[in-house]
Amino acid sequence: MTKKLNRRDFIKNTTANTVGVASIASGISLTTFAASENPVSNKKRWGMLIDTNKLSEANIEDMVNACQEEHGWGNEKYSTGEQKPDWIKKVKVKDKATGKIDSLPLMCQHCEQPPCVDVCPTNASVKREDGIVLVDKHLCIGCRYCMMACPYDSRSFVHENLSNQKADTPRGKGTVEACTMCVHRVDKGEVPACVEAVGGDGVIFGDLYDANSKINKTLKKIQSTQIRADLNLNTGVRYSGI
Repeated sequence: MTKKLNRRDFIKNTTANTVGVASIASGISLTTFAASENPVSNKKRWGMLIDTNKLSEANIEDMVNACQEEHGWGNEKYSTGEQKPDWIKKVKVKDKATGKIDSLPLMCQHCEQPPCVDVCPTNASVKREDGIVLVDKHLCIGCRYCMMACPYDSRSFVHENLSNQKADTPRGKGTVEACTMCVHRVDKGEVPACVEAVGGDGVIFGDLYDANSKINKTLKKIQSTQIRADLNLNTGVRYSGI
């Protein structure tokens, strides 16, 4: 589903609209499966640069579809298919001055200071040392405080029946979920599924701290913005062209 918003209001005033017992496969934990052979370090910070000028409507749809297939949400193959979670969604924003309408993908922004982590009463919402924000489904009690705290409306509560769960992405009825930046792929040296689906420079993924990384070099050359930069969350996802 595509949402249409005013560009200025979207960037400055994006808000969340938003309360369980977790039920996932025994022995599977989002925080444990995400562990890499190499210890996660705060010397890295994974991020993403999305250039809306280089993304077509089809590209964004490809990103959504890739995420859906990778994580098994919103698909009758893995669930009832009745729920469309907010792992990633296409949003339309309009510039009042020019009337120009841009489409962009919106997901968890993986904030340096994530409000969802601050309000979680069980420490289910966590930020790894490398900046990726996750939910431990074994600790999540479904209170949904994190959903209300998220300025990007990028978390969902699982209320549908699930089946054929993917080992790399345990979901869990009665828990909250959001974009994981495909942490299971990142820990193996791969890029997130949505990035792979686009290819080219439409979406660049990499280490924001690495001066030699493509994302770092590109951010130094072009205009970019954070959505709700006024909140000083220092998001891991940046946008160009809006």
